[in-house]
Amino acid sequence: MSEETVKYLLSEREIPTHWINLLPDLPGELLPPLNPGTLAPAGPDDLTPIFPMGLILQEVSGEPQVEIPEEVREAYKLWRPTPLFRARRLERELDTPAHIYFKYEGVSPAGSHKPNTAVAQAYENAQAGVKRLATETGAGQWGSALAFACSLFGLECEVFMVGSSYDQKPYRRSMMETWGATVHRSPSTLTESGRSQQQHPTGSLGIAISEAVEVAASRDDTNYSLGSVLNHVCLHQTVIGQEAMAQMAMAGEEPDVIIGCVGGGSNFAGLTFPFVRRVLRGEAKTRFLAVEPAACPTLTRGVYRYDFGDTVGLTPLMAMYTLGHDFVPAPVHAGGLRYHGDSPMLCGLVRAGVVEARAYRQNETFEAAVRFARSEGIIPAPEPAHAIRAMIDEAEAAREAGEARVILFGLCGHGNFDLSAYDAYLAGELEDIEFSEQEMNAALARLPEAPAIA
Repeated sequence: MSEETVKYLLSEREIPTHWINLLPDLPGELLPPLNPGTLAPAGPDDLTPIFPMGLILQEVSGEPQVEIPEEVREAYKLWRPTPLFRARRLERELDTPAHIYFKYEGVSPAGSHKPNTAVAQAYENAQAGVKRLATETGAGQWGSALAFACSLFGLECEVFMVGSSYDQKPYRRSMMETWGATVHRSPSTLTESGRSQQQHPTGSLGIAISEAVEVAASRDDTNYSLGSVLNHVCLHQTVIGQEAMAQMAMAGEEPDVIIGCVGGGSNFAGLTFPFVRRVLRGEAKTRFLAVEPAACPTLTRGVYRYDFGDTVGLTPLMAMYTLGHDFVPAPVHAGGLRYHGDSPMLCGLVRAGVVEARAYRQNETFEAAVRFARSEGIIPAPEPAHAIRAMIDEAEAAREAGEARVILFGLCGHGNFDLSAYDAYLAGELEDIEFSEQEMNAALARLPEAPAIA
């Protein structure tokens, strides 16, 4: 047996004690969210109807790091630290001089990175005396993570699951229900928001968010929980990048490029933000590549404007790249990437040129995922398959250039509940759904009146 290391493992003692807050290091000034009624900058009072004060303080914190509560770190021990792998078999299969590493979050109980923030959010809500949480979920990874977290802290959980994923991924629904959650197909007829969107039976994350926010705002015992986009969600995910930084040091290497898939931005932020801070402080020159589906190309085709985070217009307006809050993306299997906007912090980094963005079609991502699975054994979720596609392109570019680049990418979840998508790909029946620029332009024409962004 060779002495080549494949897995880089940390002990439980090395679970990070603090989350990394990139907000104070961002280039320029991050534009504030706006109250949807007054268009004035939204403050804590605008958020208290649906969020506990503990999370609101994290959302607006200017501290460079935020301490992780001991109860959250104890829960993290169920799956953290997660492994870093050197993809040596894939390197040989690609015949590339590149060194390929991936941080694998599929070892969590829910099979993805989402519990990193779900546990933190459930804890803060339980501390505030909240009894129930309402949320949305795209592919089901966030909904299953929150259901799991609620089971740890004795909270009820109500999930509005995007219709296309509800139909495609029944066992994600089974996971949520096993952990005690109630799951509805969205758009539902249970809310005014859902009833107003019945013309979109496949649903969207924006519609499901509207339904969950409506439920939370209408009940005193219920708060809303979001799995991506917001500052505090990105904050919680930075345990990924901190561990990866320590593990890359164990390997004796420094990433030249770091790649992650992007839907709302939490997975990408979690892996990259600790590394991004070093670049912003002039301590490194790493490239960052955010990868999204060509059917929902927010960063590569959207406009930088103030827009709602949900379809109906119940949430604060955020400055971000957007396809329009009522744009309904095509029902690609990467349901977690079907979001019209992105994290304001991530959008600010793209706008400043710190992060590159790239989009891929559905079939080319599955081709890359199958190639990866046949070398490394893990079947990826459709979302990180986008990162794998970009990683293979980078590794092949390194081969052509004769450069031994070091590539790190985020494998944010396994695809064991996405096998219907693999069935379609292997049968040659997976569609490359075209992005509708006409529908985007129509949605952009309906953007809310808000202050112009220079």
